[in-house]
Amino acid sequence: MAHVITVAQQKGGSGKTTLAVNLAVGFARAGKSVALMDIDPQGSAGRWFMTRLEALEAGAGGALANTPEITFSTASAWGVSYELRKLAQAHDIVIIDTPPKADSDLRPALRASDLVLVPVASSHLDLWAVEMALYLAAREDVPAMIVLTRTRTGTRLAADVASKAAELGTEIAKTVLANRVTYAETLGQGRAALETPKGPAHDEVSRLVQEVQTALDRL
Repeated sequence: MAHVITVAQQKGGSGKTTLAVNLAVGFARAGKSVALMDIDPQGSAGRWFMTRLEALEAGAGGALANTPEITFSTASAWGVSYELRKLAQAHDIVIIDTPPKADSDLRPALRASDLVLVPVASSHLDLWAVEMALYLAAREDVPAMIVLTRTRTGTRLAADVASKAAELGTEIAKTVLANRVTYAETLGQGRAALETPKGPAHDEVSRLVQEVQTALDRL
């Protein structure tokens, strides 16, 4: 059975989809069989996946072609639990991209999860929105980890957000995803940071995949 990771945050623009797809590619390249599930009506992860398929069908090579195949699925409220059961039986890792609100789609995903990742961009608004996601995870008795995203390293705001996040009493990933153009560019191309030449974003995602795997191994 798979480990199920739900990426949840009540505020839009926190980098949920960026985090979900980069982890999906990261785990696939680490030798895991991976499924990516999009239950957000906005469908950003789905658009990323279709763009990826089109690139592969057009003969895209390099790192994109060398990444093992990722299974993609989507479901609405009534089908989340059923679809998750199927995916979990056939994969090592299932990653769920969720809507930016507490609705009927999010709760079944949390209930089936082994770990909830909560992305927090360098913004107090993001930080204020974290408490609901953490509350819902705690209600389902699922461990959570905060991942700082879109961070401007070395700024007072980044330090302040990190400090206040620590006060929430939830584990915070040591790896920070900085505010890099690479993440936005690759998302629009159906790729991930690990499918670009090695650089800072490549290293960040590699470290985060290892850190999330360590958290799963502790369960």
